[in-house]
Amino acid sequence: MSFDAALGAAADEVGRGLEGLLSGMPGAVGAAMRHAATGGKRLRAFLVLESARLHGIDPQQARFAAMAIEAMHAYSLVHDDLPAMDDDDLRRGQPTVHVKWDEATAILAGDALQSLAFECAAHPALPAAARAELALTLAQAAGARGMVLGQAMDIAAETAPAPLTIEEITALQAGKTGALFEWSAMVGPRMAGADPGPLRRYAQAFGLAFQIADDILDVEGDEARTGKRLQKDGAAGKATFVSLLGLEPARARAAELAEAACAALAPYGAGAENLREAARFAISRRS
Repeated sequence: MSFDAALGAAADEVGRGLEGLLSGMPGAVGAAMRHAATGGKRLRAFLVLESARLHGIDPQQARFAAMAIEAMHAYSLVHDDLPAMDDDDLRRGQPTVHVKWDEATAILAGDALQSLAFECAAHPALPAAARAELALTLAQAAGARGMVLGQAMDIAAETAPAPLTIEEITALQAGKTGALFEWSAMVGPRMAGADPGPLRRYAQAFGLAFQIADDILDVEGDEARTGKRLQKDGAAGKATFVSLLGLEPARARAAELAEAACAALAPYGAGAENLREAARFAISRRS
């Protein structure tokens, strides 16, 4: 299956799975959860399913891990969009949850999506050992040593007396963006009891390349295609890879990281070609 077909299949599979889980959620919170969990490229889910395929994991088991990471990602976006954080009114081309409903509903919907993520990671369809490992590592990736740490660093940077350095931005984004990508790519080896090193190195380079591409899109992207507000970082005076490196050097750095990600997949040979294409897609996308 080609990369485009595999990405589309992952999006369809996980979208149907989340829709089924969320269909019975009652009230405004349930409606807000469905709104937040709809759409997106499902790139994290794709990484889960591809890493599982590389390690011979039953795709019907891996889909629960894929749904877990997409629910966790959806929660992070709902909370990140709140007025107390990034204060965004547009996400995936639709009003953000706190705009469509209100802040309290958005907070509760985000909380419930986070809980759903762990429900999926610990689903009875998964082997007991895998449930424990996936839930533990997802908590670590999403929590105060991972994504939440990166978000806290990002908020603190807005009022810091001096712009962040490249090293500081790299550390920030390793948490805020990279931690969930890393968890996604390592589902396969974790479930199989295999060496996670190659996919960890892949995901670390992939996540940073993805974020640099996001910084480039914020400068020169099209809001109609990205489905979110652009040029907010520059207006806020926030340091980014583009503001510190310049547009073309940032583009070159993203390309170097994408190639490093591809090189990390050497132990998997031709079987990892879709993951290589994903790394190239991460830096060439327009949304």
